[in-house]
Amino acid sequence: MISECSLRNYGGAFSTCRRIVALVMGMIFTLGVLQPALAADRVIVFAAASLKTALDAAGSAWQAATAGELAMSYAASSALAKQIEQGAPADVFFSADRDWMAYLDDRNLIKPGSGVELLGNELVLIAPLGSAAQTVIAKGFPLALLLGDGRLAMADVKAVPAGKYAKAALESLGVWASVETRIAQAENVRAALKLVAAGEAPLGIVYKTDAMAEPAVRIIGQFPPDSHPPIIYPVAVTVDSTNPDAADFVKFLQSGQAQAIFIEQGFTVLVPPATN
Repeated sequence: MISECSLRNYGGAFSTCRRIVALVMGMIFTLGVLQPALAADRVIVFAAASLKTALDAAGSAWQAATAGELAMSYAASSALAKQIEQGAPADVFFSADRDWMAYLDDRNLIKPGSGVELLGNELVLIAPLGSAAQTVIAKGFPLALLLGDGRLAMADVKAVPAGKYAKAALESLGVWASVETRIAQAENVRAALKLVAAGEAPLGIVYKTDAMAEPAVRIIGQFPPDSHPPIIYPVAVTVDSTNPDAADFVKFLQSGQAQAIFIEQGFTVLVPPATN
Protein backbone atom coordinates (compact mmCIF):
# COMPACT_ATOMS: atom_id res chain seq x y z
CA MET A 1 0.00 0.00 0.00
CA ILE A 2 2.76 2.46 0.88
CA SER A 3 4.75 1.76 -2.27
CA GLU A 4 1.59 2.18 -4.39
CA CYS A 5 0.92 5.60 -2.87
CA SER A 6 4.48 6.79 -3.50
CA LEU A 7 4.03 6.18 -7.25
CA ARG A 8 0.74 8.05 -7.62
CA ASN A 9 1.40 11.78 -8.10
CA TYR A 10 -1.63 13.05 -9.90
CA GLY A 11 -4.34 15.43 -8.72
CA GLY A 12 -5.00 15.17 -5.00
CA ALA A 13 -4.32 11.44 -4.89
CA PHE A 14 -0.75 11.78 -3.68
CA SER A 15 -1.63 14.03 -0.75
CA THR A 16 -4.49 11.69 0.17
CA CYS A 17 -2.19 8.67 0.08
CA ARG A 18 0.38 10.53 2.10
CA ARG A 19 -2.23 11.18 4.79
CA ILE A 20 -3.16 7.48 4.75
CA VAL A 21 0.48 6.50 5.11
CA ALA A 22 0.91 8.91 8.00
CA LEU A 23 -2.20 7.54 9.66
CA VAL A 24 -1.03 3.93 9.29
CA MET A 25 2.46 4.74 10.54
CA GLY A 26 0.95 6.59 13.49
CA MET A 27 -1.20 3.57 14.36
CA ILE A 28 1.83 1.26 14.17
CA PHE A 29 3.79 3.58 16.46
CA THR A 30 0.91 3.87 18.90
CA LEU A 31 0.44 0.10 19.07
CA GLY A 32 4.16 -0.34 19.60
CA VAL A 33 4.03 1.99 22.58
CA LEU A 34 0.82 0.61 24.03
CA GLN A 35 1.67 -3.09 23.90
CA PRO A 36 4.47 -2.90 26.50
CA ALA A 37 2.29 -0.63 28.61
CA LEU A 38 -0.56 -3.13 28.53
CA ALA A 39 1.85 -5.91 29.46
CA ALA A 40 3.15 -3.80 32.32
CA ASP A 41 -0.41 -3.43 33.65
CA ARG A 42 -0.66 -7.16 34.24
CA VAL A 43 0.18 -8.59 37.65
CA ILE A 44 2.84 -11.20 36.94
CA VAL A 45 2.47 -14.09 39.38
CA PHE A 46 5.13 -16.75 39.87
CA ALA A 47 3.48 -19.66 41.70
CA ALA A 48 4.25 -23.23 42.73
CA ALA A 49 2.97 -25.79 40.22
CA SER A 50 0.73 -27.39 42.84
CA LEU A 51 -1.31 -24.17 43.04
CA LYS A 52 -2.37 -24.12 39.40
CA THR A 53 -5.93 -25.44 39.60
CA ALA A 54 -6.93 -23.39 42.63
CA LEU A 55 -4.98 -20.25 41.71
CA ASP A 56 -6.35 -20.17 38.17
CA ALA A 57 -9.85 -20.15 39.67
CA ALA A 58 -8.97 -17.52 42.28
CA GLY A 59 -7.26 -15.42 39.62
CA SER A 60 -10.34 -15.53 37.40
CA ALA A 61 -12.47 -14.38 40.33
CA TRP A 62 -10.11 -11.45 41.03
CA GLN A 63 -10.09 -10.41 37.38
CA ALA A 64 -13.89 -10.54 37.23
CA ALA A 65 -14.18 -8.41 40.37
CA THR A 66 -11.55 -5.81 39.51
CA ALA A 67 -11.09 -5.87 35.71
CA GLY A 68 -7.40 -6.31 36.49
CA GLU A 69 -5.17 -8.60 34.46
CA LEU A 70 -2.93 -11.46 35.55
CA ALA A 71 -0.10 -13.35 33.91
CA MET A 72 0.51 -16.66 35.69
CA SER A 73 3.74 -18.65 35.57
CA TYR A 74 3.76 -22.08 37.26
CA ALA A 75 6.82 -24.18 38.04
CA ALA A 76 8.75 -25.57 40.99
CA SER A 77 9.17 -22.98 43.75
CA SER A 78 12.93 -23.47 43.52
CA ALA A 79 13.03 -22.67 39.80
CA LEU A 80 10.82 -19.61 40.20
CA ALA A 81 12.85 -18.24 43.10
CA LYS A 82 16.04 -18.59 41.07
CA GLN A 83 14.41 -16.80 38.14
CA ILE A 84 13.38 -13.91 40.38
CA GLU A 85 16.92 -13.77 41.77
CA GLN A 86 18.20 -13.49 38.21
CA GLY A 87 15.89 -10.55 37.45
CA ALA A 88 12.71 -12.12 36.07
CA PRO A 89 9.91 -9.51 36.21
CA ALA A 90 7.57 -11.08 38.77
CA ASP A 91 5.20 -9.01 40.92
CA VAL A 92 4.06 -11.82 43.23
CA PHE A 93 5.79 -14.98 44.43
CA PHE A 94 3.64 -17.82 45.82
CA SER A 95 5.88 -20.57 47.18
CA ALA A 96 5.10 -24.14 48.25
CA ASP A 97 7.41 -23.83 51.25
CA ARG A 98 8.96 -21.33 53.62
CA ASP A 99 12.52 -22.06 52.51
CA TRP A 100 12.31 -20.54 49.04
CA MET A 101 10.44 -17.50 50.29
CA ALA A 102 13.18 -17.07 52.91
CA TYR A 103 15.77 -17.50 50.15
CA LEU A 104 14.44 -14.43 48.37
CA ASP A 105 13.79 -12.50 51.56
CA ASP A 106 17.40 -13.03 52.66
CA ARG A 107 18.48 -11.43 49.39
CA ASN A 108 16.16 -8.43 49.91
CA LEU A 109 13.98 -9.46 46.96
CA ILE A 110 10.68 -9.51 48.88
CA LYS A 111 8.81 -6.32 49.76
CA PRO A 112 8.93 -5.97 53.57
CA GLY A 113 5.62 -6.57 55.29
CA SER A 114 3.91 -7.91 52.15
CA GLY A 115 4.10 -11.63 52.93
CA VAL A 116 1.60 -13.96 54.52
CA GLU A 117 1.69 -17.71 55.19
CA LEU A 118 -1.61 -18.41 53.52
CA LEU A 119 -2.17 -22.13 52.90
CA GLY A 120 -1.40 -25.61 54.15
CA ASN A 121 -1.49 -28.95 52.37
CA GLU A 122 -1.11 -32.69 52.94
CA LEU A 123 1.14 -35.35 51.43
CA VAL A 124 -0.39 -38.46 49.86
CA LEU A 125 0.60 -41.64 48.06
CA ILE A 126 -1.19 -42.10 44.75
CA ALA A 127 -1.66 -44.84 42.16
CA PRO A 128 -3.30 -44.90 38.71
CA LEU A 129 -7.08 -44.97 38.93
CA GLY A 130 -7.29 -48.59 37.80
CA SER A 131 -4.63 -49.84 40.21
CA ALA A 132 -5.57 -52.33 42.92
CA ALA A 133 -2.75 -51.18 45.23
CA GLN A 134 -3.69 -50.66 48.88
CA THR A 135 -1.68 -49.80 51.98
CA VAL A 136 -1.67 -48.13 55.35
CA ILE A 137 1.15 -45.62 55.65
CA ALA A 138 3.01 -46.16 58.90
CA LYS A 139 6.49 -47.00 60.14
CA GLY A 140 8.11 -49.58 57.88
CA PHE A 141 5.14 -49.92 55.50
CA PRO A 142 5.96 -52.12 52.44
CA LEU A 143 6.53 -49.39 49.86
CA ALA A 144 9.19 -51.29 47.90
CA LEU A 145 6.89 -54.30 47.62
CA LEU A 146 4.04 -52.10 46.39
CA LEU A 147 6.27 -50.69 43.65
CA GLY A 148 6.94 -54.12 42.13
CA ASP A 149 9.28 -53.52 39.21
CA GLY A 150 8.25 -49.89 38.85
CA ARG A 151 9.53 -46.56 40.13
CA LEU A 152 8.17 -44.07 42.62
CA ALA A 153 7.29 -40.71 41.03
CA MET A 154 8.36 -37.72 43.12
CA ALA A 155 9.44 -34.14 42.57
CA ASP A 156 13.18 -33.39 42.76
CA VAL A 157 14.15 -34.32 46.32
CA LYS A 158 17.00 -31.81 46.58
CA ALA A 159 15.28 -28.56 45.61
CA VAL A 160 11.54 -28.87 44.98
CA PRO A 161 9.39 -28.55 48.13
CA ALA A 162 7.14 -31.54 47.32
CA GLY A 163 10.19 -33.75 46.80
CA LYS A 164 11.86 -32.54 49.97
CA TYR A 165 8.70 -33.16 52.01
CA ALA A 166 8.33 -36.62 50.46
CA LYS A 167 11.90 -37.66 51.16
CA ALA A 168 11.63 -36.41 54.75
CA ALA A 169 8.45 -38.47 55.24
CA LEU A 170 10.00 -41.64 53.84
CA GLU A 171 13.09 -41.21 55.99
CA SER A 172 10.94 -40.60 59.06
CA LEU A 173 8.99 -43.79 58.36
CA GLY A 174 12.15 -45.80 57.79
CA VAL A 175 11.49 -46.76 54.16
CA TRP A 176 13.66 -44.33 52.18
CA ALA A 177 16.62 -46.74 51.97
CA SER A 178 14.41 -49.39 50.38
CA VAL A 179 13.35 -47.14 47.47
CA GLU A 180 15.99 -44.42 47.04
CA THR A 181 17.46 -46.10 43.93
CA ARG A 182 13.99 -46.49 42.43
CA ILE A 183 12.84 -42.87 42.30
CA ALA A 184 11.52 -41.27 39.12
CA GLN A 185 12.34 -37.64 39.88
CA ALA A 186 10.30 -34.96 38.11
CA GLU A 187 10.95 -31.24 37.75
CA ASN A 188 7.87 -30.36 39.82
CA VAL A 189 5.00 -32.06 41.62
CA ARG A 190 2.56 -31.76 38.70
CA ALA A 191 5.07 -33.53 36.47
CA ALA A 192 5.28 -36.34 39.04
CA LEU A 193 1.48 -36.47 39.07
CA LYS A 194 1.41 -36.88 35.29
CA LEU A 195 3.77 -39.85 35.44
CA VAL A 196 1.29 -41.71 37.62
CA ALA A 197 -1.79 -40.50 35.71
CA ALA A 198 -0.25 -41.78 32.47
CA GLY A 199 0.61 -45.15 34.03
CA GLU A 200 4.33 -44.58 33.62
CA ALA A 201 4.87 -45.01 37.35
CA PRO A 202 2.82 -47.34 39.59
CA LEU A 203 3.00 -44.98 42.58
CA GLY A 204 3.78 -41.36 43.31
CA ILE A 205 3.96 -38.93 46.19
CA VAL A 206 2.18 -35.62 45.65
CA TYR A 207 0.10 -33.12 47.55
CA LYS A 208 -3.50 -34.00 48.35
CA THR A 209 -4.63 -31.05 46.21
CA ASP A 210 -2.80 -32.44 43.16
CA ALA A 211 -4.47 -35.81 43.55
CA MET A 212 -7.86 -34.14 43.85
CA ALA A 213 -7.24 -32.23 40.61
CA GLU A 214 -6.37 -35.34 38.56
CA PRO A 215 -9.20 -37.81 37.85
CA ALA A 216 -6.79 -40.43 36.47
CA VAL A 217 -5.25 -41.16 39.90
CA ARG A 218 -6.51 -42.22 43.31
CA ILE A 219 -5.15 -41.72 46.81
CA ILE A 220 -4.10 -44.99 48.46
CA GLY A 221 -2.58 -43.52 51.61
CA GLN A 222 -1.97 -40.28 53.48
CA PHE A 223 1.33 -39.51 55.21
CA PRO A 224 1.12 -38.69 58.91
CA PRO A 225 1.54 -34.92 59.40
CA ASP A 226 4.37 -35.50 61.89
CA SER A 227 6.39 -37.49 59.33
CA HIS A 228 7.50 -34.35 57.49
CA PRO A 229 7.85 -30.58 58.09
CA PRO A 230 4.61 -28.60 57.95
CA ILE A 231 3.55 -27.86 54.36
CA ILE A 232 3.18 -24.09 54.27
CA TYR A 233 2.50 -21.84 51.26
CA PRO A 234 3.64 -18.23 51.77
CA VAL A 235 2.84 -15.47 49.25
CA ALA A 236 4.41 -12.02 48.95
CA VAL A 237 5.04 -9.07 46.63
CA THR A 238 8.52 -8.83 45.14
CA VAL A 239 10.65 -5.82 45.99
CA ASP A 240 10.97 -4.72 42.36
CA SER A 241 7.23 -4.72 41.67
CA THR A 242 5.80 -1.31 40.82
CA ASN A 243 2.31 -2.57 40.04
CA PRO A 244 -0.18 -1.35 42.70
CA ASP A 245 -2.50 -4.22 41.78
CA ALA A 246 0.03 -6.76 43.09
CA ALA A 247 -0.70 -5.99 46.76
CA ASP A 248 -4.42 -5.93 45.98
CA PHE A 249 -4.21 -9.40 44.45
CA VAL A 250 -2.34 -10.77 47.47
CA LYS A 251 -5.03 -9.28 49.72
CA PHE A 252 -7.75 -10.83 47.56
CA LEU A 253 -6.14 -14.24 48.03
CA GLN A 254 -6.86 -13.82 51.74
CA SER A 255 -10.52 -12.94 51.17
CA GLY A 256 -13.40 -15.24 51.99
CA GLN A 257 -14.15 -15.67 48.28
CA ALA A 258 -10.62 -16.86 47.47
CA GLN A 259 -10.39 -18.97 50.61
CA ALA A 260 -13.55 -20.85 49.60
CA ILE A 261 -11.85 -21.75 46.32
CA PHE A 262 -8.70 -22.98 48.07
CA ILE A 263 -10.71 -25.06 50.54
CA GLU A 264 -12.75 -26.61 47.72
CA GLN A 265 -9.49 -27.70 46.08
CA GLY A 266 -8.28 -29.37 49.28
CA PHE A 267 -6.00 -26.72 50.79
CA THR A 268 -6.07 -25.69 54.44
CA VAL A 269 -6.41 -21.94 54.99
CA LEU A 270 -4.05 -20.65 57.68
CA VAL A 271 -5.29 -17.07 58.13
CA PRO A 272 -8.69 -15.53 58.88
CA PRO A 273 -10.45 -13.90 55.89
CA ALA A 274 -9.14 -10.42 55.07
CA THR A 275 -11.56 -7.51 55.13
CA ASN A 276 -11.41 -4.41 52.96
